[in-house]
Amino acid sequence: MNLAFNAIDAIKDSNTPGTLTIESQLDSGGALLVSVSDTGVGLPRDQMGKIFDAFFTTKSQRTGMGLSISRSIVESHGGRLWAADNSPRGAIFYLTLPPYAQTH
Repeated sequence: MNLAFNAIDAIKDSNTPGTLTIESQLDSGGALLVSVSDTGVGLPRDQMGKIFDAFFTTKSQRTGMGLSISRSIVESHGGRLWAADNSPRGAIFYLTLPPYAQTH
């Protein structure tokens, strides 16, 4: 949900019509791959290494916890969450989850 809400905010901030796309598929090993992409304002290139840090935000009205918490949740289930540019405009976030629940 956080990734979708962030995408909607990014589209609103671009002040142009935009697109939010959510896709899922299974990879060859049976892991789930989900992508959430938008055609919004995109990611700050000079701060890409910080976007998953707690309290880092590009918005004045946000806490900067959403992406950090999202990554923690995905990783606690044995998955991975990362981001990239969505050329020519916007951002794309990917997450993977293993085919079987990890036990701790």
